Amino acid sequence: MEKEAWSPRAPSERLLMTLKMHGAQTSAEVGRRQGITGEAARQQLMKLHEEGLVDEERRSAGRGRPATYWHLTDKAQARFPDTHAALTVDILRSITEVLGSDALDRIIAEREVATLAQYRDAMAGCESTRDRLERLAELRSAEGYMAQVEEDEDGTLRLVENHCPICAAASFCQGFCRAEKAVFQNALGSSATIERDEHIVSGGRRCTYIVRENGA
Repeated sequence: MEKEAWSPRAPSERLLMTLKMHGAQTSAEVGRRQGITGEAARQQLMKLHEEGLVDEERRSAGRGRPATYWHLTDKAQARFPDTHAALTVDILRSITEVLGSDALDRIIAEREVATLAQYRDAMAGCESTRDRLERLAELRSAEGYMAQVEEDEDGTLRLVENHCPICAAASFCQGFCRAEKAVFQNALGSSATIERDEHIVSGGRRCTYIVRENGA
């Protein structure tokens, strides 16, 4: 039987998406984001817990009872697509074994050039770093990275990717991650500098990039 593609249509699936996008949350926080009561969210979370999709964590916040935070389990993370993961890794391994690691590096470099050209075309007309970053987030979201732009209290911008649809490939060869960061830098231009902060492949919940205006 063919497995149906994952789609956040049911309330429980939208709840999983909330935890994916925002990290560990209390039932009250989940309820607020879903437009339901905290108790209704807690009941859904308990059902997901029974299915092995979420787990709870107690956090102490001074006096009073510890707060319960819910987060996705590995089983739930697996519901989010890693594009043709096994096949991709097999192909990359074959390229390395048959043609050598230099061949894989050349393929990644060609992909970098093509992706950069695509992003630059899409950013035509974007005048500010913020505009370019917002457009980049849109492009990455269309590719499955669940990307968004966040702004810190001091005005620092961040490109946030809540999912990596090529995680298996990136884990096999981190040249993909290096190339993507280079693409981001070149797409944003010389007026800004981008620095990776969090990294999914290194165990982070998401990939984040700090973007600073040069001379700011």
